[in-house]
Amino acid sequence: MADAHSAREVALDILIAVEEHGAFSNLALNEQLNRSGLDTRDRGLVTELVYGTIQRQNTLDWILGRLVKKGPASLEQWAHQLLRLGLYQLRYLDRVPSRAAVHETVRIAKLRGHRGISGLVNGVLRSYLRREKEFTLKADGSVRALSLIHSFPEWMVKQLIHSYGSDTATHILESLNRRPSLSLRVNPLRADREQVAAALTESFPEAGVALSPVSSQGLTVRGSGNPAAHPGFAQGWFTIQDESSMLVAEVVNPEPGRRVLDGCAAPGGKSTHLAERMGNEGFLLASDIHSHKVRLIEESARRLGLSIIEAQQADLRQYPQEAEEASFDYVLLDAPCSGWGVIRRKPEIKWTKEAKAVKELVRLQRELLAAAARMVKPGGVLVYSTCTMEPRENEEQMQSFLADHPNFVVDETVLELLSPAVQEKALHRGGGIQILPHHFESDGFFIMRMRKERE
Repeated sequence: MADAHSAREVALDILIAVEEHGAFSNLALNEQLNRSGLDTRDRGLVTELVYGTIQRQNTLDWILGRLVKKGPASLEQWAHQLLRLGLYQLRYLDRVPSRAAVHETVRIAKLRGHRGISGLVNGVLRSYLRREKEFTLKADGSVRALSLIHSFPEWMVKQLIHSYGSDTATHILESLNRRPSLSLRVNPLRADREQVAAALTESFPEAGVALSPVSSQGLTVRGSGNPAAHPGFAQGWFTIQDESSMLVAEVVNPEPGRRVLDGCAAPGGKSTHLAERMGNEGFLLASDIHSHKVRLIEESARRLGLSIIEAQQADLRQYPQEAEEASFDYVLLDAPCSGWGVIRRKPEIKWTKEAKAVKELVRLQRELLAAAARMVKPGGVLVYSTCTMEPRENEEQMQSFLADHPNFVVDETVLELLSPAVQEKALHRGGGIQILPHHFESDGFFIMRMRKERE
């Protein structure tokens, strides 16, 4: 059985991979944990250390800038990450004794570096403990204070305040630093939601399984337990999916027997959800630009017993052959976006995305929307969605699209497709539905439904 010492070293390796090699934290975490041999408790510690250290990165660096003589940027990358890791434990993890956090951080420094590095690490962490009160942050409402208290880049804080006001922006920042929840989407072709809830509760009595108030197919899971290890997962009873993400297929609401296109489909969660809602009757083309991700769609469809899905590698902007123009009853464009709504699952987004990247994404989304619009039959439905709260990618993007495509109109009946809880809490912006992270402790999502008028 591995101990917490090795758990910290695994966490450090993941942090280095994310920082130096641009690895996605969730993928690097899963890969390293699968190879680590750590027990359940230590796997939980690694997860906490990795996500927490990345989440609080600029606050930790602000402190280190006052404790490291030449600044943290003067250190070797691994030593900088190790100091962040140690300081995170001292500042944010009450259940980890300070003595243990310092001792183990120094131990790793001795293993990986020379005596001078271990002495520096020891001195910095002990200096923080002596001077801790100096680093108390006061919530005075300023962008700088919010940036350091919640550890977000100042440009992102400014934009959230501009878009939603200071109070709502603060709720968003607080929510995005909380541990991500786990939710499941039950496949009605293979299982009943209440039966799946009962089966999971029996297997994981401490998990706290409940019916989702957000989605009619959703279950929420609180606490310990790995539903993907339950036999029902392999048998296609359910898919692991965020509650907000489930709303996209509910808004599309495709009828059985129709033709559907999911234009940016990988890894397939929304495609398979659409096929389930169609009762596995009709045709669904799940297209994505990445070939390796197309295989993920095919694997999910097989596991869930969905035969109407055809997965295809293609760039939506290169579609279609003339025979396929205006040939789909429903088209979904779940567009590439800044991903602000999923920061709690991929906290490195805060530090790897730049303000200028939004402009580039807006241009790509506009091109994809124009391509998606060509594929919709007269009288058909086009749904646009993103996992962000950035208005330039959401309601402003939609205003621009509608101005350029007068044959599309907003479907004002979209609220009727959603649960009472979503109707009550969701924001209605520019004809679309905006879910904020603190509404349901789920991902931030924007969804808009439009109809193409008949010629």
